[in-house]
Amino acid sequence: MTWLVTGGAGYIGSHVVRAFQAEGIDSVVLDDLSTGLREFVPVGVPFIEGTILDTPLVTRALTEHAVTGVVHLAGFKYAGESVKRPIHTWEQNGNGTLSMLRAVTDAQVPNFVLSSSAAVYGTPDVDLVTETTPTRPQSPYGESKLVDEWMLADVARATGLTHTSLRYFNVVGSGSPELWDSSPHNLFPLVISALRDGRVPIIFGQDYPTPDGTCVRDYVHVADLAHSHVAAAKALEAGTALQPVYNLGSGRGVSVAQIMAAMARVTGIDFTRRSRRGVPEIRPESSRTARLLNVTWTGRCGTTWTEWCRTPGARAVRHE
Repeated sequence: MTWLVTGGAGYIGSHVVRAFQAEGIDSVVLDDLSTGLREFVPVGVPFIEGTILDTPLVTRALTEHAVTGVVHLAGFKYAGESVKRPIHTWEQNGNGTLSMLRAVTDAQVPNFVLSSSAAVYGTPDVDLVTETTPTRPQSPYGESKLVDEWMLADVARATGLTHTSLRYFNVVGSGSPELWDSSPHNLFPLVISALRDGRVPIIFGQDYPTPDGTCVRDYVHVADLAHSHVAAAKALEAGTALQPVYNLGSGRGVSVAQIMAAMARVTGIDFTRRSRRGVPEIRPESSRTARLLNVTWTGRCGTTWTEWCRTPGARAVRHE
């Protein structure tokens, strides 16, 4: 059993690779290093530097490594930026997934786990989002992920490919001392990079209709997310029938203020608020996920801070 992890040198993908290792399952990493880091790939794990758009390269990788399944994470993941760069988004996500499906079909790989996104729901008119909540994406990113799911389902119907797609909201934390989230658009990196630079992070919003006035989201720890991808892969490999789509999350919302309070306790630095409009609360209903994939959420702000402090330049941050 060997699984190809596209985007395996990235923040989420590198955790998935380690989750495979923890289960004693071999993996191969394909990454173009546009956002990933070569150092995130563990020693001993085969690494192929290249793009998922290179179908012959992907097909060779699948064949030469006798791959039995793919966890597809590679792509352009920023909803806001996708509005500014729609062509790039569709090329990386739409064309990229099409290339992967063509390669999987040519190499006769039987299993496929698609790392999708809760962005396919857009701004729902309910607080608790289930897999049957209407999909109304509001960005090229969300649209492309939904089309990725459609393409996967179409290919599966035609070829018998076993598959599932995993939708999730906000990913946070770090599950290993040598890994961190380097995205310039995610909550934890924004906060911690500000602390590293000696700036005080600001909470945008204190007048939402939530208990403490700040936005509520279901923050999924990256290690739990990685475990879920591997659990799905193992289930497919074992012949377990999975649903085509799962929401990943705890079903419990956590406010931005609560996250910031945890950060403040860990670092000893207080935070300032100011208001901005937005969506007050979105949470996935994840009983299906919890039942089949055994997902739990753990807030590990202290671990995240520690691991960021191991990165270059972090020691310049003052904690007083």
